[in-house]
Amino acid sequence: MSRRVVRQSKFRHVFGQAAKADQAYEDIRVSKVTWDSSFCAVNPKFLAIIVEAGGGGAFIVLPLAKTGRVDKNHPLVTGHTAPVLDIDWCPHNDNVIASASDDTTIMVWQIPDYTPMRNITEPIITLEGHSKRVGILCWHPTARNVLLSAGSDNVIIIWNVGTGEVLLSLDDMHPDIIHSVCWNSNGSLLATTCKDKTLRIIDPRKGQVVANNFEEPVALQEMDTSNGVLLPFYDPDSSIIYLCGKGDSSIRYFEITDEPPFVHYLNTFSSKEPQRGMGFMPKRGLDVSKCEIARFYKLHERKCEPIVMTVPRKSDLFQDDLYPDTPGPEPALEADEWLSGQDAEPVLISLRDGYVPPKHRELRVTKPNILDVRPPSGPRRSQSAQDSPLSQHTLERLLEEIKALREQVQAQDQRITALENMLCELVDGTD
Repeated sequence: MSRRVVRQSKFRHVFGQAAKADQAYEDIRVSKVTWDSSFCAVNPKFLAIIVEAGGGGAFIVLPLAKTGRVDKNHPLVTGHTAPVLDIDWCPHNDNVIASASDDTTIMVWQIPDYTPMRNITEPIITLEGHSKRVGILCWHPTARNVLLSAGSDNVIIIWNVGTGEVLLSLDDMHPDIIHSVCWNSNGSLLATTCKDKTLRIIDPRKGQVVANNFEEPVALQEMDTSNGVLLPFYDPDSSIIYLCGKGDSSIRYFEITDEPPFVHYLNTFSSKEPQRGMGFMPKRGLDVSKCEIARFYKLHERKCEPIVMTVPRKSDLFQDDLYPDTPGPEPALEADEWLSGQDAEPVLISLRDGYVPPKHRELRVTKPNILDVRPPSGPRRSQSAQDSPLSQHTLERLLEEIKALREQVQAQDQRITALENMLCELVDGTD
């Protein structure tokens, strides 16, 4: 008598559960723009949602813990002159977010830890280079301040946000509208999809398509996508891919393995209301004490609802097998190192003791000055006595001065943080 062999997997019983009503974010006017982005971005500190706004484009940023009814006068992030089409949090700074707009620009914003009193209207930097609407944004996973944008001009631009410079422009790769772009894990390659129904693997630094002949799929899964576009979210730590249909009311999830048939259907989370967009929490923002392996932020017409994916376990101990070390907030490379050809895997962190987001870190933009690279004019003067090396005493005095100034700056930083926290408490107390 033959026995059916059941495939062994710790993720076979993953189940989804919507958060309780008081853990949702209510009274949010979610954007009605017909665009295929997720309209929502989330990190361990903040939830950002593209919203309806008169006279331009805007999105709202809420502290993750600020659940419940959102005040109709809650400050927005405004500055674009046309609808915002995509937003993406920087993976290396939880206070920095980029927005792309129908107005052809990308803006990068610094979000304070406290709730501001007025709309945030001044970006850190505005990036201008596209000739048509910009609908796709994606930060580099391992290099500091490297941001990718793709527009309806069929061009991909890779920027150094720290200087405002264009690092690379890929303008002859796609004959039609680009539908999606993503980096691989170390940011050495891009995968793109296009209206011409071709998937391309691109080496951006060489400016070459290195693969696009995918005639025979490794695995084929039939899906009912009559309602609209599928938003895929992949978790490399668990090898699970989640497919969220925009306009659909379900999240289907599959485990990917190295052996045939490669793709294994796990389950479907269904709810009554269709989703207008979806945010996906980075692994470091999850609650490991509850065996949470994924968390989605589902957009309704007037609210955002967290949906938690959990592996059922009885033990209260940290589950090592569910939580391998995962990418943390530190970049592995500088922008110029990546541009010169270096690659590095993400800097990993352990989630054993949970993750606590660092305090506010400011992104400083230093635009290059062409005068800085010019050689000095006029004849070179000969070395005189006043150019002689510093004496040991002078050097020690300067070092002491630097140390004192550094301590002074540190003390001022602590004072600013304390005042910001006091302001936050005062504002929260008046809500």
